[in-house]
Amino acid sequence: MDVALGGTFDPVHDGHRRLFERAFELGDVTVGLTSDELAPKSRDVDRHVRSFDERKDALAAELDSIAADHNREFEIRMLESPTGIATEPQFDYLVVSPETREGGKRINEIRRENGHDPLEVVVVPHLVADDGDIISSTRIVTGEIDEHGTVIDD
Repeated sequence: MDVALGGTFDPVHDGHRRLFERAFELGDVTVGLTSDELAPKSRDVDRHVRSFDERKDALAAELDSIAADHNREFEIRMLESPTGIATEPQFDYLVVSPETREGGKRINEIRRENGHDPLEVVVVPHLVADDGDIISSTRIVTGEIDEHGTVIDD
């Protein structure tokens, strides 16, 4: 089975790792990593995002061990539009977080329009930090929490 997922992944945190684990449980994984142009447009908060090459290297380092644990392959491709790679016919699953579930519906509409079977959209719940709010890259970048959801006291 072929699995698609996408994101900016800057920085990678335990919530992302949960997405990756689920994806590799399902099959070989292709990650659409937002391009430098798309990354800021996909943010709710205006903040610095590292370059595509920096994010790709960090993501590959994260995925190597998870893929090996599941005896799976992975590929990282540039994502230049929000619906990106998942509209391609070879995929069986799309792994998403709760806030990107609607994007999965849109991807399946495009797939149907193009004569492709719809993807099974697998929603992975958020992980929460010690303070009960979700773990997010933005919260990490702003210094509220670390990548594991531990609250950082000033």
